[in-house]
Amino acid sequence: MRFLHTADWQLGMTRHYLNGDAQPRYSASRRAAVAALGPLAADVGAEFVVVAGDVFEHNQLAPREVSTALEAMRAIPVPVYLLPGNHDPLDASSVYTSALLRSEKPDNVVVLDRPGVYEVRPGLELVAAPWSSKAPTTDLVGAVLDGLDASPAVTRVVVGHGAVDILVPDKDRASLIALAGVEAAIARGAVHYVALGDKHSRMSVGSTGRIWYSGSPEVTNYDDIEPDPGQVLVAEIDEADASRPVQVDAHRVGTWRFMSLRHAVDDKRDVADLDINLDQMPDKERTVIRLGLTGSLTVTDKAALDACLDRYARLFAALVPWDNQTDIAVMPADGEFDDLGIGGFAAAAVDELVVAARSAGEDAEDARAALALLLRLVEGGAA
Repeated sequence: MRFLHTADWQLGMTRHYLNGDAQPRYSASRRAAVAALGPLAADVGAEFVVVAGDVFEHNQLAPREVSTALEAMRAIPVPVYLLPGNHDPLDASSVYTSALLRSEKPDNVVVLDRPGVYEVRPGLELVAAPWSSKAPTTDLVGAVLDGLDASPAVTRVVVGHGAVDILVPDKDRASLIALAGVEAAIARGAVHYVALGDKHSRMSVGSTGRIWYSGSPEVTNYDDIEPDPGQVLVAEIDEADASRPVQVDAHRVGTWRFMSLRHAVDDKRDVADLDINLDQMPDKERTVIRLGLTGSLTVTDKAALDACLDRYARLFAALVPWDNQTDIAVMPADGEFDDLGIGGFAAAAVDELVVAARSAGEDAEDARAALALLLRLVEGGAA
């Protein structure tokens, strides 16, 4: 028996730093990742799909977001089971109880809207732990596993959402999923696979090989935070074997990249190297770069760096500064402004700006900016 395990679609997600039409393209790619589940399910012979929480970014969505999401699910040729998570809990304003979702929900879509056991078919059950608020006061997965006994004729898949206790430092959070309780349920044969959501990067938890986060099918954060997104898991359980052995394979459906880069820039060669590195990156329209720069530059080289960054900010979906990894000192070099071809009061003003730029005073940054602007004007023929 095979099924698809996915989670954290968070349809309706926005990223404020995306350029121009990049946000609509990003939203379309998130829906396309959902649509890709249909062909994948057919290719691998999956019986159903479980979405382990956070189908939607939040409960207050524009009607179009809900309708287009349901339409993408309609095209999946097998049942799709949706678990409410912390972003879209079953609270008083839940999207799952809205008139729009109830009226447009396809027949193949099932909302796991109560904790407990759901029969997929004879001999195959889901054990669901939906969120009814953003701040549960108990381990929801542990609660549905408590007292669940082994049934030799039944294969069970847990569908849960949230952080497993061994993965976070804050052990006092009431909603943490206790790994020991989950592994105990596996050991006694009560459940055979645990499909989790909340972590946006693919991850196996514990030592059983049966507890997995699928990660988000499309990237949501930078690669130093989210190292392995864009995946859907194909889980296979051998029902002919009494021990129900599990095999899990990852299939990539995401197409975007969010990358964190660090680069030292101390002279024009370093700026040129950065330019080459950025130029050689493929799929710029689907790539977000968070860039940390360190070094010491002349005003001329800093102007070249700014021109480089301005260009790639237009080409990438976003090129944003990594503030806590950026530290660039700008200092005019000796003779840097001797050949501007100006004299008189203008030359004296430039000398004053150079002195101010080299100082540690409050006006130093403004003086450096003024000198950089002067260089751009001269190079552009405006001076």
